[in-house]
Amino acid sequence: MKISTRVFALALTVLGLGLAGPAWSDFELNMPVGVTTASREIYALHMQILWVCVIIAGVVYAAMIYAIVRFRKSAGAKPSKFTHNATVEVIWTIIPAVILIAMAVPAAETLVRLEDARGSELTIKVTGYQWRWHYDYLDQGVQFFSVLDRDSNVARRLGSNIDPFTVENYLLAVDRPLIVPVDTKVRLLLTAADVVHSWWVPEFGIKKDAVPGFINETWFLAQEQGTFRGQCAELCGMDHGFMPIVVQVTSREEYEAWVAGQQGEP
Repeated sequence: MKISTRVFALALTVLGLGLAGPAWSDFELNMPVGVTTASREIYALHMQILWVCVIIAGVVYAAMIYAIVRFRKSAGAKPSKFTHNATVEVIWTIIPAVILIAMAVPAAETLVRLEDARGSELTIKVTGYQWRWHYDYLDQGVQFFSVLDRDSNVARRLGSNIDPFTVENYLLAVDRPLIVPVDTKVRLLLTAADVVHSWWVPEFGIKKDAVPGFINETWFLAQEQGTFRGQCAELCGMDHGFMPIVVQVTSREEYEAWVAGQQGEP
C-alpha cells in the first residue's frame, strides 16, 4: 500500500471516529433559526445573502471552467491581443455595486430594528460579575444572582472523579434561570461590576457586551416556550467558561405566578 493511500485511509478513520463521538452529536452546519423575532429575521437575511453568494460563485466558477476547457493550449487556442474594454469594465463595476446595495438595504433595516427597544413590556437589568449574573426586574421588584449549578460546579473540579458526560447540561445549567413570558418584548439593560462580560443566547439571536460604567441595551421577543441556554462570550477571567446563561420562557400565567411568589419572599 502506498504511503499516500495509508494516510488517506488513516484520515478517513479519524474523521469517522470524530463524527461518531459525542462532540459532534449536536453539530449543525448552519446557524440556528432561533425562537425570537430577531433571530428568525437574522436567519432569513443570512439565507438570502447566502444564496446570492452561491449564485455568484456558480456563475464565476462556471465561466472559469468553460474558459479553461474551451481555450486550453492543447486545443490550439491563441491568446487575444487587447488592453481593455471600457464597456465591459463599466458593466462589471456596476453589477457588483447594485448587488451590494441590494444586500445592504435589508441588512441595514434589520440592524436598525435590532436596536429599537421601544414598546417593551418588561425591562430587566443584567449585571455581569466574575463569575455570575445578576438579574433585576426593574418594574417588579424582583432580583437575584444566577450561578453555575451545583452538579456542574462539582464535576468541573480536578479530582472530582465525575465524568462530565454524565452531568445533564454540563456547564450550561444554573441554579436560578431568568424567567420571562412568551410573546413579550423584553428589554435588557446590560452592565458589569468588574470586567467586560458578554450576554449571549444563540437561539435568541443576540449577543451584547456588559461593560463596567456603561449601560448597553438590547431586546428580544420569544415566540416559543422552553428553556434556552447561552454563555458569557467575552473572556473575563479564569472562570469565564463557568458562567452560563439560562432563560426559561413560560406562559404569561406561569410568569405572573412566579413573580407573585418572588415578591412574597421575605
